[in-house]
Amino acid sequence: MKTARNTIALLLCLLVSACGAPANDSDEHNALQALRGQWILVNYWAQWCKPCIEEIPELNAFDAERSDVTVLGVNFEGSTGTELQAQEEALGIAFQTIADPSAALGIARPAVLPTTLLLDPEGNLRQQLLGPQTAATLEHAISAASAAP
Repeated sequence: MKTARNTIALLLCLLVSACGAPANDSDEHNALQALRGQWILVNYWAQWCKPCIEEIPELNAFDAERSDVTVLGVNFEGSTGTELQAQEEALGIAFQTIADPSAALGIARPAVLPTTLLLDPEGNLRQQLLGPQTAATLEHAISAASAAP
């Protein structure tokens, strides 16, 4: 099983590669420090998915309002570059988009959209949330995962 540091490092590498920006040691170090101790929500979305589109404002607000949570998006179709950027702008996505981390997390790629993965502050996958999420359902999932051993 991957350690929390490896999982967060992997997410960071995916984040940097999805942006097309070159990674360097100081960027990776700073990003790791910024994500350490945070809950991470990895949301799979597609531009043709109506429930995905409906939940985007909730995810944007949750990401902006919770300093202990980072929302990361995954374009289900694997779009990159200007195509991805155009989709993000059209849908109003304010959170960062990364490449698909499912294989690295040791899980199957989601078959249902939207799907949101909940990673705890140590980088462990705690839950897969199926269907559109709201601030209330996200709060509940984090509270339940925090209370569970």
